[in-house]
Amino acid sequence: MLSARELRKYDRQLMLPELGEAGQLKIKSTSVLVVGAGGLGVPVLQYLVAAGIGIIGIADNDLVQDSNLHRQVLYADNDIGKHKAIVAQLKLTQLNKDVKIQIHNTFLTDNRALNIIKNYDIVVDCSDNFPTRYLLNDACIILNKPLVSGSLYKYEGQISVYNYQGGPSYRCIYPESPDFIKLKITENTGTQGFTPSIIGSIQAAEVFKIITGIGQVISGEIMFFNMLNMRAYYINITKNPDNFNIKTLQDYEHFYGTSSNKLKSEKHKRSWIKKND
Repeated sequence: MLSARELRKYDRQLMLPELGEAGQLKIKSTSVLVVGAGGLGVPVLQYLVAAGIGIIGIADNDLVQDSNLHRQVLYADNDIGKHKAIVAQLKLTQLNKDVKIQIHNTFLTDNRALNIIKNYDIVVDCSDNFPTRYLLNDACIILNKPLVSGSLYKYEGQISVYNYQGGPSYRCIYPESPDFIKLKITENTGTQGFTPSIIGSIQAAEVFKIITGIGQVISGEIMFFNMLNMRAYYINITKNPDNFNIKTLQDYEHFYGTSSNKLKSEKHKRSWIKKND
């Protein structure tokens, strides 16, 4: 049952005939892990917490930097130098105290991922690097969890839901990590604040659809959305069953991130779950 205060708080959601109180109870009973509390992660967290998700996990070990503020609008000048996960937990609790917010202020590695992810129903990938994407994909396959994936490149974003109801995985579209040159190009690109905001909002919407069963989940295809012309287009993904024969995790930093790690460590000494999107 929803309390009288919850009925008032979620009044506009409850008005939706497809949702109603039964749908809100589904939202309340769901746990979601958001990996990365940066440009994509901030809107995901804000909208999921506001919507009344029962438990939100935040996995990020990064510190707030002044270069984050133009797009990571959860943080302010007086948060610079503080851990994003801790600041986010405090501010999101003020947004909705009924949501339980758990922080994982640590590196997300092959040794820790399964123990963290197993406690959540849905995983949202808001990371900015290939080692984390492959790690999350493989962990979600092992644990049979849907993975809501988002990524950015300049004015464009990509969204897809992997491992959802027998659908394809991240490896079905990207079997191997891009080479060093591609990693370097991606690392040196910029973005405007509105791009991650909109892409992150779409990721939050996909979580909403997975929970409630309303609408069509972006599974079996990737949605590309370009902010300059406001157009979206889709690419179908063919499922490869061989990509689901994953039993254990590996050292993703070694296999997928050696070159990228060299680029990052010289500047920020950031972990693989840290955000720069």
